[in-house]
Parts: sequence; C-alpha cells; structure tokens
Amino acid sequence: MAVLSSPLVLIQSVPPVTRGFTLATILGSGVYAWCWWNGLALEAAQYLTVVPGSALFHPWTLVTSMFIETTLFEFIASMIFVPASLKYLERLWGSIETLKFIIVSIGFSNIIAFGFNWIEFVATKNADLFLYGMQYRGQMALQTAILVAFTQIIPEHQVQVFGFIRARVKTLPMAYLTVSTVLCFIGFQAPWIIIQFGWFVGWIYLRFYKKNTGEGGVDTYGDRSETFSLVSWFPPFMHKPLTLLGNLVFNLATRFHLIPSSSGDLESGAYAQVPGSARAEAERRRAMALKALDQRLANSTSPLGSQSPASPALPPRAPPPTTSGSNPSPIERQKSGDSDASDMGKS
Repeated sequence: MAVLSSPLVLIQSVPPVTRGFTLATILGSGVYAWCWWNGLALEAAQYLTVVPGSALFHPWTLVTSMFIETTLFEFIASMIFVPASLKYLERLWGSIETLKFIIVSIGFSNIIAFGFNWIEFVATKNADLFLYGMQYRGQMALQTAILVAFTQIIPEHQVQVFGFIRARVKTLPMAYLTVSTVLCFIGFQAPWIIIQFGWFVGWIYLRFYKKNTGEGGVDTYGDRSETFSLVSWFPPFMHKPLTLLGNLVFNLATRFHLIPSSSGDLESGAYAQVPGSARAEAERRRAMALKALDQRLANSTSPLGSQSPASPALPPRAPPPTTSGSNPSPIERQKSGDSDASDMGKS
C-alpha cells in the first residue's frame, strides 16, 4: 500500500498548473504517436499542430500544438526540463501567473511563426514549402522563455549542462538561440526558429506585462531594471543602435498605451513578486552585489603592500600642572583690607 501511495503523494505535491500541463503533454503526444502509427500523421498535423497553410482555418492549433511532441528526443527533453522548471516558477509566481506565462510564450510565438511563414510565401510564392511543408509544435518556445525567466531570477547561478559543462544561467538563453540560428541557416527553419520567437516574447512579457504584487498589495508590471534590459543580452558594440531603436519603439508603445505603466523598479526596491520570491530575489541581489565587488577589486590599481606602515603611537603627554592664580579672590582682598584698616586704627 505504501508503494502505491508514494507516486500519488508525489503527483499531488506538484502544483496544479504544472501537473495539468505535464499530463496534457503526455496525452497529446500519445495521441499524435497513435495517429502516426496508424498512418494518420498528416491529418493529425493539420488538426493538432500549426501548419501555416491550414492554421488559418484551424486556429485552435495555436494552443494545442504546445502539447504535441512529434519525436522521442523532443518528448524526453521536454519531460526532463519543463515540468521541473514550471514547478519552481509556479511556487514562485503562483498558478495564475504561470498559466499566463505558458499561454503567452507559446501562443504568441506560434502567431509570429505563422505570420513569418506567410511573409516568406508572399516573397517566394512557394506554398509547398512555407505554407504546407512546415509545422510548428512542441515546447521549444516555452523552454527558451523559461531560460529567460531564470536569467531574470537567478542570473549568476551556475548549472551543469549534460553533466559536465558548467555555465551560468544568464548565458543559456543566448546559447540556445545560437543553436537555433545555426540550424535555421542550414535549412531547418521549422520548428527551430520558434526558439528565437520564444526568447523575444518571453522577454517582452517579463519586462513589461507580468503582474507583480508587493507586500502592501500594490501591483506593478514587469521588471524595468537595467540588468534585464534588451541591450544586456548583446555585446557592447550593439548597445548604442539597440538603445536608439528600443527607445523609439518604447515611446511609440507608451503613446498608444500598449505598455502598462509601472512605477516599480527592481533596483530601487519597489519591484516585488508574489509571496515566496524573497529567497530568489535575495539571491539575485547578492549575486549582483558580488559581481560589482569583484569588478571594483579588479579595477583597483593600488598594490596590497603600498600602504605605509602605521607610525608608532607616541606616549600621551602629561597635562601641565595646575597652579593657583596670583590674583587673590575678592573675599581674600576684603579680609586683607579689613586687616589693614584695623592696623591703621591701632596706629
């Protein structure tokens, strides 16, 4: 009985959104595998995944495609990384914010991929390739968005990739984007390009739209700190043009009220997440403080032994002896005057 109850206890300990999303992924991938085994892979792709040529008539695929992993490698990779990551984020953010993060990251990435393929079709007139020869599915966009979230929360934390490669969390999103870019250049656009869309959508949502409730019940949106800005993802020589472009887009979006106003800033202490994030936030601030301290120590040019030794302490000087003043007090002068007067009277 204890053996049977252990898996149930383990499943019940998983937060509800993570548990439901994982079970839906197993079920959806299983249905697609059954269709493929029975020769119905083409029909399953049109009704379950995003095929740009048919998604216009099957809009639900923009959401259902997140539960479909078509290869065993993709399914195993998603089952290893996504449930554990969502469990961490759900306990940090809460179920509602985690669910919104999943839907936004995958849904909007699929919409961008759908529009991008139609642009390619208009430019090349190749419908067989760009409208019906590609399908977008799975959780690659969500994986990238999760890495962006970890970069926001614990950027300096070190992890081991494949058991032997040590890397900081903040370097993982761009490494994943590099893999996506290389595969796209050699001809594997679908579904690998969706990694880039997932990174961009995830950053925009966490930067401007994610709702954060402070201790006093004050709601703020996004993370406007400099450490999470767009230019922080790119090398220094790209900062100036990206800053100009980003400021232009931000001003236009603000003018048309596309971005919620937020007075909070993480660096000033006004930015706050849902209850339970204090430990992660403290770790992030500690890591940034240690990094700043290391930079200051590295930039210091004074050697350790250049300081002059302290001079020996001189013995304290004895205070000068106090002497009574030569001027008599008024009482003494009065007594002296009386004595003189009596002497004069006697004489």
